[in-house]
Amino acid sequence: MPKKAEWLEEMRSVVGAKGFTRAGDDMAPWLTDWRGRYTGAALAMISPANTQETAEILRIANANAVAVVPQGGNSGMVGGATPDSGGQSILLSLRRMNRIRTIAAEDQLVLCDAGVILQNLHEALAAEGQRFPLTLGGKGSATVGGLVSTNAGGTQVLRHGTMRSLVTGIEAVLPDGSIFDGLAALKKDNRGYDLKQLFVGGEGTLGIVTAATLKTVPALVDRCVSWAAVDSTDAAYELFRFLNKRTAQSLEGFEIIPETCLESVLRHIPGTRAPLKGSHRWHVLIEIVRDQPDAKDPGSITESLLAEAMELDLIEDATLAASEQQAEDFWKIRDSIAEAERANGPALQHDISVPVPGMARFINEASPVVEGKFPGTKVAAFGHMGDGNVHFHVKAPAGVPPQEWMRDYATQITPLVHDLVIAAGGSISAEHGIGQNKRAELERLSSDARLSMLRAIKTAIDPKNIMNPGKLVPLASGQSGS
Repeated sequence: MPKKAEWLEEMRSVVGAKGFTRAGDDMAPWLTDWRGRYTGAALAMISPANTQETAEILRIANANAVAVVPQGGNSGMVGGATPDSGGQSILLSLRRMNRIRTIAAEDQLVLCDAGVILQNLHEALAAEGQRFPLTLGGKGSATVGGLVSTNAGGTQVLRHGTMRSLVTGIEAVLPDGSIFDGLAALKKDNRGYDLKQLFVGGEGTLGIVTAATLKTVPALVDRCVSWAAVDSTDAAYELFRFLNKRTAQSLEGFEIIPETCLESVLRHIPGTRAPLKGSHRWHVLIEIVRDQPDAKDPGSITESLLAEAMELDLIEDATLAASEQQAEDFWKIRDSIAEAERANGPALQHDISVPVPGMARFINEASPVVEGKFPGTKVAAFGHMGDGNVHFHVKAPAGVPPQEWMRDYATQITPLVHDLVIAAGGSISAEHGIGQNKRAELERLSSDARLSMLRAIKTAIDPKNIMNPGKLVPLASGQSGS
C-alpha cells in the first residue's frame, strides 16, 4: 500500500492547489459542526471542481482505505458532516461544485451541482418565473447536496413534501469511484429498486451526491401570511383541519408556536414585535398562496376563513400581514425561535415527528411527563403541525451551570423523549437526520429488521466503510467502524 504522503500527493494532483489544503487555519472553520457540539480533525480538506475529480478522489481513497467525510454548507444539526477526532480522514468539500447546469422552466425542472447554495438556487429560479418549494432558516449556507443527503424538510412540506418528493434524479459517486448517473427525470422506471432514493437521506454513507434534478413550481403570484391565537394545541389542530379541508391546494404553511417561545424571540431578537395584542397560550402562523393568475386571491380567502373560524370559536384573535415586509416579519419570529431559545439558556433540542392527528396529544401528554421527571425543566414545543414535526426543546432549570447540566442530563432526558415518541408511533428524526448525534438512539430503538437492512445496504455498497464512517448506520458487533 502506498505511503500516506504518496496518496495525499496523488489527491492533490487531481484537484490542484486550489482544491487541496492541509493548513490548520483553512480547515478549522469546517471541523466543528454548526451547533458547536462536535469538533474533529482531518488529514486534508479536498474540494473537487466537478464529478470526475470527485470520482478520482474516491477511487484513491478506496484503494488506500481512507475515510472520506463529505460536507456541503456545514449547517447540519446532528454532526453528520464532522470528522472524528482521529485525524486520519479526508474532509471532502462540495462547495466548489456550485454550477446550476440547466433550468427547464417549461418542464418545471432544474439540474444543479451539489454545492449550489439554496438561496442562490431560489434567486436563479425566480429570474425564470419558477421557485424551488423548500426553504429553511439556513438557506444562505445550506447546499443542495446537503439537503438531499439529509432529506431536508423545512416549512413547506405540508404542500410540497420533503426532498424525497422533490428529487427526480441523482448523480452520485460510489465509494469505488464509479459514477451512478440517475439524473433523468423519469415518470416511470421499473428497473427494480429506486436507487436514487438510497442517496436521499443517506447522509453521505453510501457515496457522494454530486448533482440532482429537482422539481420546481411556478413563482408565487402573491401570498397571504396571517397570525392567529388559539387556546390549546387541540384548537390549533382543529384550525388546521378546517383550513386544510378548504384550501388543501394553497395552504403552504401552518406553524404552531407557544407563548413562551414568542416571548423569547421578542426578548432576544432585535426588530421583532408581537403580531397580536395581549397574551395567548398558543399562536399559529399560516401561509396561503396563489401561483396561478386565475386562482382566487389568498388575502380574501384567508380573511373569510379566519372570520368563519372566529365564529366557530376555533381562534381567539387573528391578523393578516398588511405588506410583504410584515409577512417577512411574521416569519422572522418563527425562524428565530431556535436562536432565541439558545440565548435564553441551555436546552436539549429534539427534532421528532409523530402522526399528524396525534401531534397535539403528544405535546399535551409528553411535556408534563418530562417536566415532572426532571423538576425545574420547561418544555418548549413548536413546529410544523401540518406534517407532524415537533421541535421539542427541554430547557434547563434557571441558574444551573450550562455545561454541567447538559453533561449530566442529556443521557437521561433524551432517551425519555425518544421513548415517548416511539410509543406515539413517531420518529426520533423528522428532518435533521441521524448523523453521529442520534446513532446510538437509532440502534436502541430500531427493530432488528430495520437495522439489518440498513447494515446490509451499507456493507454491500461500501464494504471498506470509507464513506462518512460513524454516521447514521449503527454497525453490528465485529464490523469495522470509526
